[in-house]
Amino acid sequence: MKTTLKLMIAALVLVLPAEMFAQAYPAAKNIPSGTVVYSLPVTSITFCVDAVREDFIAGPYAQYAKKYMGSEARTSNQVNYYLKTIRLVPYLEADPSVRLTVNLKNGAGNGFLDLCSQGLVVASDSYTGKEEVWRFPSLAGNEQFAGKDVENNLSTATTTLYKTVKTSSGYERVAVSQSQVVEKSAEKKAAETAATIFKLRNMRMAIVTGDTDATYSGEAMAAAIQELLRMEEEYMSLFYGTTVESVQTMNFDVVPKADSKDNKYVAFRLSDTEGLLPPSDLSGRPIVLDLQMEEKVTPASSGKNNGILYRVPRTATARVMDGSQMLLQTRIPMYQFGETLSFSL
Repeated sequence: MKTTLKLMIAALVLVLPAEMFAQAYPAAKNIPSGTVVYSLPVTSITFCVDAVREDFIAGPYAQYAKKYMGSEARTSNQVNYYLKTIRLVPYLEADPSVRLTVNLKNGAGNGFLDLCSQGLVVASDSYTGKEEVWRFPSLAGNEQFAGKDVENNLSTATTTLYKTVKTSSGYERVAVSQSQVVEKSAEKKAAETAATIFKLRNMRMAIVTGDTDATYSGEAMAAAIQELLRMEEEYMSLFYGTTVESVQTMNFDVVPKADSKDNKYVAFRLSDTEGLLPPSDLSGRPIVLDLQMEEKVTPASSGKNNGILYRVPRTATARVMDGSQMLLQTRIPMYQFGETLSFSL
């Protein structure tokens, strides 16, 4: 019986000798020597959330995709977030609204402190030091497409100029051709890229059907086709853009209140363009923690309401909701919703 009682109490109370409590809380005076100050536990919930950020960068030739490739392409950059993982972790911590004292007699103090030192003190320490980390690599820009053009950036343009020449019959205009190196237009480069894409497709078809002077077989054929696919995908991104993904990781804490009417709490918010947000930021849609309490703990059949108080938790079904969609469901023992009992040493 003593062993069972020790294990139960060890997980339910946090104790401090009166001298230590007076040092930690200078306002607590006139506590008799030998008195132990302790707290009852509450359950807090930490949400460890990962959201994926998608950065879409439109291709530099997107406006010519319909003309040269036959289908429309997105012409503007866009950022989008979506949830990747949610991890729900319950923790025990001391109830800040409850401070209890007990005067241990007949040498019971040592045993009481020993069994409590392995309980809430350890669990409370494990709650501290959680990191909130933003993990964003540098955002991609249009440099994603640098160097992917299939030809050089220069072209030769021929223009016709006229000069006036004096002849025996008077002055005449004479045509003179002049060539100069100019920068290619975006549309011309788009046309060259499209031509190369179709050339790569024809080469791939020739290898697969054997309509080529070179002989490919086994691993050589697979490697050749894979390289042609890679090159085509790279050139296609100049028309249809590319997407870069990064992960945002944050932690959010919720401490349910025993006097809550509906036991629903906004755990955090998610914005399609801003990512994970705290509950107070109304620019994102709410991700809600819904606690459904199971049947109440059966009251003790006998016992006195004196001595050392402790809590027996009440189990709740925790559901994490995004609107009407349920993202996560699990069962959690909630100490603040449980029953407070007592025992005598």
